[in-house]
Amino acid sequence: MDELKNPFAPSAGRPPPVLAGRTSLLEKATVSLKRTRIGRHANSILFIGLRGVGKTVLLKRIAKDAQADGIACLKLEAQEKLSLPAMLAPGLENALSGLDSSSKAKGRVREAWTALANFVRGMEIIYGDLKVQFRTARKAGVADTESLEIALPDLLVAAGEAAAEKETAIAIFIDELQYVEESQLAALITALHACQQDQLPVIAIGAGLPQLAGQVGKAKTYAERLFDFSEIGKLDDEEARYAVQRPAKHEGVSFQSAALDEILSQTQGYPYFLQEWGSQSWLAAKEKTITLADVREATGFAQAELDTGFFRVRYDRC
Repeated sequence: MDELKNPFAPSAGRPPPVLAGRTSLLEKATVSLKRTRIGRHANSILFIGLRGVGKTVLLKRIAKDAQADGIACLKLEAQEKLSLPAMLAPGLENALSGLDSSSKAKGRVREAWTALANFVRGMEIIYGDLKVQFRTARKAGVADTESLEIALPDLLVAAGEAAAEKETAIAIFIDELQYVEESQLAALITALHACQQDQLPVIAIGAGLPQLAGQVGKAKTYAERLFDFSEIGKLDDEEARYAVQRPAKHEGVSFQSAALDEILSQTQGYPYFLQEWGSQSWLAAKEKTITLADVREATGFAQAELDTGFFRVRYDRC
């Protein structure tokens, strides 16, 4: 069929045509963000799962909705060679700029700007990748230390106070959180804990590979009480069928029941694989009803794509 109309999206971080099976997770995050904004208790959230299950897509969708609701969002992606301060400082600068645009919160925002300037100047000796320009002079006091585990709580508390005065919240979205080294992860957990103790509207929503749960617990023993851990995995039978059928139906294309059964058998409901088999089945089909024969033909191409892309990169890293 027409490749230009192929609705499936086997790609890293690209939203699938239908975000199937994640409604409860979206609702949970929305409630947590709204509770945070009005000063009610809500734990930070960690989405944990293998690659290709849709963690990044979910994180981006929640951040997009939160930003539309007026929440100040920091959207970060951890990297192996980038420090946590280098990621946080520019994001907080943008968040404070948004708060500063209002006639409200001027006093608290100025204090937060000072804390951020102190934080950057205190950290730049240690973290050479942190280079940000600020508008405010250094002032002794808040976040004025080279100790990340002391400075970061000071900084997030100051930012949280500014957000509270503005009647909004600060949400820190961090993808690939497993790449943050233990000492820096411990500082982030300490900072979130400080904000929670002071009932400030600051929340983190992160995503990472399965080892993240252990890393967080090792960094701080009380982390299991600070975070809600949500495991992201394969879709069940009904969700997987919907993820394949719905985008095709939108283009006037249907799947034979046996063809869908074969896709589910090959993919086991794994979200990335569903997109790959859906895409290859679309390309193999000659008519607007995708048959079992089309799917079987597509399977060889789908497996080849996974071998040369999805699995090859991971194999080479090992």
